[in-house]
Amino acid sequence: MNEMPQANDILQQLTTLLQQRKSADPSSSYVASLYSKGLNKILEKVGEEAIETILAAKDFALDPQALIKETADLWFHCLVMLAQLEVPLEQVLNELAARHGVSGLVEKSSRKPS
Repeated sequence: MNEMPQANDILQQLTTLLQQRKSADPSSSYVASLYSKGLNKILEKVGEEAIETILAAKDFALDPQALIKETADLWFHCLVMLAQLEVPLEQVLNELAARHGVSGLVEKSSRKPS
């Protein structure tokens, strides 16, 4: 029986793969082609996927699977963005862990004003 890998395992595997794709030929890899187009293209993809995720959420009753697929696309492109900017996945996971069990209202009020 095949067991599903744990969420952190999948994220770690993707992070490793995304690092490897930085040196790949852009014509052989979608991710390598994104890297070759630069940060602005990657950010454009993150924004596009965010909008598609929102639209899928609005239509959730009609197609619940679309929300799952669009969220996966969004998360994937966020991982590409983090890799491009050399932000370790562990920093994001640590931030989520630090917020766990903290009231959202308390956490939000502790942030510095921008």
